Amino acid sequence: MPFNETPVEIRSRDYWFKIIEFLQQNWALIDETPDGYAVFFFGDTSGIFDQLSFPLVVEAEAALRRNGFSRFAEDKKAQEFIAIPQPPFHERPHPNGPIYSSGKFWR
Repeated sequence: MPFNETPVEIRSRDYWFKIIEFLQQNWALIDETPDGYAVFFFGDTSGIFDQLSFPLVVEAEAALRRNGFSRFAEDKKAQEFIAIPQPPFHERPHPNGPIYSSGKFWR
């Protein structure tokens, strides 16, 4: 059954990543919104599966670090073997639901 895959426009290209298991990463981009900042979470195929909102970008960055994400631009070793997911981004549900906004895998 095909996914709806609604396109999502994300301006930022300051990628954050978290290695979940061998050859699988979760990715995040922080984008400014009218109400603050949104963190979009997506997989290696650019499918956005979750989103969190923060009033300040520094709070979004601190939360990502607290939850095991690293800024890709700061990790030269990761850049040698991990490819960045490319736009276009689109909505794609995660098999386990909204894993970060539910609080299940977020502290």
